[in-house]
Amino acid sequence: MNKIKIIIVDDHMLFSEALKSLIEDNEAFKIITQLSNGKELQDYCTTCTEPPDIILMDVQMPIVNGIEATQWLKENHPKIKVLALTMEDDELTILKMIRAGAKGYLLKDIHSSVLHNAIEETFSRGFYYTEQVSNTLVHALKIEANPLEKIDLKDKELELLKYVTQELTYKEISKKMFLSPKTIDGYRDKLFTKLNVKSRIGLVIYAIKEGLLDDN
Repeated sequence: MNKIKIIIVDDHMLFSEALKSLIEDNEAFKIITQLSNGKELQDYCTTCTEPPDIILMDVQMPIVNGIEATQWLKENHPKIKVLALTMEDDELTILKMIRAGAKGYLLKDIHSSVLHNAIEETFSRGFYYTEQVSNTLVHALKIEANPLEKIDLKDKELELLKYVTQELTYKEISKKMFLSPKTIDGYRDKLFTKLNVKSRIGLVIYAIKEGLLDDN
């Protein structure tokens, strides 16, 4: 049986060692190395002879953090799938990791069975999210790829969609669009209804699917 090859990237070595033992309890998995930051990962992937299938990536790390490392992987090794594994549970951090290319987002307090399932699902299906974000993300990924004009999005709604993919608060977006926060909330709620999503994460996934990602 071919095992799923995994790299752990986390600067907390005690956690990394415990995670390695936990993962290797499952005979379907193989930890090929443990690294302390994104720079070590870049160096490994540049010269390795055994590329991983899955990378378990912490977000906050020195030198090169998880978001930067995930973006680098998307550009240089797009077949490698990243699962964020972190204590960071705020919305903007989740958005940054998704935008960088993460295929899943896990918190470190999850049960081992959830972690094992997440690795298997990401390997076989291409993505996995815990209950915290899964309902919105999975639903958004299943939205029919209808042309935007058929959904009748207004210019301001399209502009807002582009801004929500950036690391901006709604208040900051309102300033960029020269509109009041209340007006921005109104456009956001209309997008929720039109696109049949329930959160900003759903809007981001839709924007990514439809090629609206604003890299500026």
